[in-house]
Amino acid sequence: MYLAMNRFKIARGHEDTFVAHWRQRESYLDEVPGFVRFNLLRGTQTEEYTLFASCTEWESAAAFEAWTHSEAFRKAHANAGKSPREIYLGPPQLELFEAVL
Repeated sequence: MYLAMNRFKIARGHEDTFVAHWRQRESYLDEVPGFVRFNLLRGTQTEEYTLFASCTEWESAAAFEAWTHSEAFRKAHANAGKSPREIYLGPPQLELFEAVL
């Protein structure tokens, strides 16, 4: 199992806008070999932001890597800049994990 997570710091008060953007977007992940599941996670809050993480589970690192070079990836990210920039406190932070147990 291989996990790819993007962590987002979303300015307080803009959480619903962020979640709505993810609900409306087409990910095309169901077209990709090796994709297992997707979750959007809400994390801790500070006075400035709410932490979110998009988490995709893959059969392998190779399956994830192949997706990043696929037409499905390009289509899924074609509208990435459509949500208002002021809701983000910095760029997403990509974190990659391989299951060891």
